[in-house]
Amino acid sequence: MKELSYLEIPTPDTAAVKTWLQQSFEPAGLKISTSAGCRIRDLDGSGELAIVAWSLQRTTYLKVFRWSQQPVKQEMRLLKQLEKELRADFPYRYPELPTFDREQTSIFEALATDYPETVKYFQRMPNGEYDLTRAYWWEQRWKEGVRQPQTPRQIVFSHRTAAEFPDAPAYDLIYLGGALGVVHAAVMARLGYRVLLIERLPFGRMNREWNISRNEFQSLLDLGLFTQAEFESLIAREYRDGFHKFFDGNNPDHLKSSVLTTPTVLNIALDSEKLLRLCGEKLRKAGGEIWDQTEFTRADVTPKGVTCTVTELQTGQEKQVTGRFLVDAMGTASPIAWQLNGGRSFDSVCPTVGAVLKGLNQEVWDSEYGDVLNSHGDISRGRQLIWELFPAANDELTIYLFHYHQVHPDNPGSLLEMFEDFFTILPEYRRCDLDDLTWIKPTFGYIPGHFSGDSRDRNIAFDRLVAIGDSASLQSPLIFTGFGSLVRNLPRLTDLLNTALRHDLWQAKHLEQIRAYQSNIAVTWLFSRGMMVPTGRHLPPARINSMLNTFFEILAQESQPQAEAFIKDRFGWLPLNKMALKAAWMNPILLFWIWSVVGARDFLRWMGSYWSFTVASLLNTLLRTWFPQFVRRVQPWVENRVPTLWLWLLARSYAVTYSVGQPRVEQSLQPEITCTETKPLVAESRSS
Repeated sequence: MKELSYLEIPTPDTAAVKTWLQQSFEPAGLKISTSAGCRIRDLDGSGELAIVAWSLQRTTYLKVFRWSQQPVKQEMRLLKQLEKELRADFPYRYPELPTFDREQTSIFEALATDYPETVKYFQRMPNGEYDLTRAYWWEQRWKEGVRQPQTPRQIVFSHRTAAEFPDAPAYDLIYLGGALGVVHAAVMARLGYRVLLIERLPFGRMNREWNISRNEFQSLLDLGLFTQAEFESLIAREYRDGFHKFFDGNNPDHLKSSVLTTPTVLNIALDSEKLLRLCGEKLRKAGGEIWDQTEFTRADVTPKGVTCTVTELQTGQEKQVTGRFLVDAMGTASPIAWQLNGGRSFDSVCPTVGAVLKGLNQEVWDSEYGDVLNSHGDISRGRQLIWELFPAANDELTIYLFHYHQVHPDNPGSLLEMFEDFFTILPEYRRCDLDDLTWIKPTFGYIPGHFSGDSRDRNIAFDRLVAIGDSASLQSPLIFTGFGSLVRNLPRLTDLLNTALRHDLWQAKHLEQIRAYQSNIAVTWLFSRGMMVPTGRHLPPARINSMLNTFFEILAQESQPQAEAFIKDRFGWLPLNKMALKAAWMNPILLFWIWSVVGARDFLRWMGSYWSFTVASLLNTLLRTWFPQFVRRVQPWVENRVPTLWLWLLARSYAVTYSVGQPRVEQSLQPEITCTETKPLVAESRSS
């Protein structure tokens, strides 16, 4: 028996595919129906093909086998006919969100027909109706933004005079977004700044969980935001080891991989809501304020400050508040990010869904271990689905399902489709009965990615405004999302923002330097890009798993520190190139596969990223042992005389090490990061 063809048919209706094979498909030869599809026999009985269809991951797969030693007559023609007709009758379908009147119909009633499993299990969650409404709103807002890239809604306005606005800013910093925003806001408030945090949701609610490692969290300890005892109290669970394994049942033997273990990657499950509450307490204790259930609607920038117009959602009352600087931490749906980048703030996205649950049989999964990256099947309806599983508090588990997705107006990416997949195929991933599980809360979000050629090809600032976290979309496309990137870069962001505030460096050209860009992360976008099925195209189903297994088998052969350095975005130029050469040796056709998915234009864009990484690595080699220390030594002379030059030098100093994922411990502990006095804002700044 020889396998001749392997296809993924993008429909969950496997029965319809089997019926099509038995009734609609008309090949040359004698067709015999079977329970799995059909058989096709030469009229003279000399050869036979078997066509088998089955269901997995809420999609349909099909294989064609030859039973005879010799090819069946017109075999290649038959295979081409089969694929052509299947593609015509079972095309990709990108569903639209159902519309409904929220005053007349509940979210459960509105979605029950299209997403029955999603409705069923959200109804079993404590705040299920609210959370499902939130997921619906998030997807609706995301799709609207993707489909109108050229006409983003203007939300930030610039004015030459401040006649219509308050003379004196009430705050030094106004943060928009209470998840990542409150972490940074608490640090800045403890430095003595007047800080206001504006949050659309009730403060402290999260629709994503956070995992981290001890050495990544150390940045928050070094800055004094938390004590060691407080950090320990935030740990919901610490697991023994984490696994990486991608499905290789349809891969050739040389493209199968071992299980990669990384015991100190994302092995700390944080109690995210407790962390937010603690940051909120520290913010308020330092004199800061939090306005939750308040929606930001616009910002007016003047030479004297930035005035935010907001609406209290419970009362509908509109009010204004003025600050010196505005920090956008609203995440992927930030209208500010869309405006600053011409409507296209992200090149890719990971639609991510999941749940916190308990009741999974310990014989199926030991809660002392985690799945960092795992797939249990091939491409499904144009996506390579990937699982993550992390132990949480009290035998709870946090499970995520996501895929890497190229932003496209016809196919923006759907949270609700992913939730329906999640609840349908979770028993395939971990043998379980969903009705026996206790559903605690859902997790969901759009995790963005931006393909950077260098550190300046994305706008993250405006006069008096700077973006951080997912709004800046400068984090890794592989593992670490906005939280991991923010924590790792918090010393750099804090020091630079503190410098800009003390010297009133408020113009966009100054604030653009306050960014968490890493050249070694930017160069890995080719890796994530290769995991995206272009909209409307059909790839061989096992293609992405074959590529993943190529790289992860190489990582499995490396020492644990080297493998974890790659997963944690701390790899250097030489390790990356060694890995690429090994991958090319192991799988010579790999480059062609990537080229066929990425295309010439994006491959050339990647060459720009690679060149930037090479230059940054060279500068790191030449400067890391002396340049940061030199910058600190000249600080007393330069900072007071030419503050714009000092900000530039400080940003370059951090870039030498942070840009290649190698932050220096001594740089993270700067005694200069103190706020002795907040300067009053003046109409004319010497830096302007």
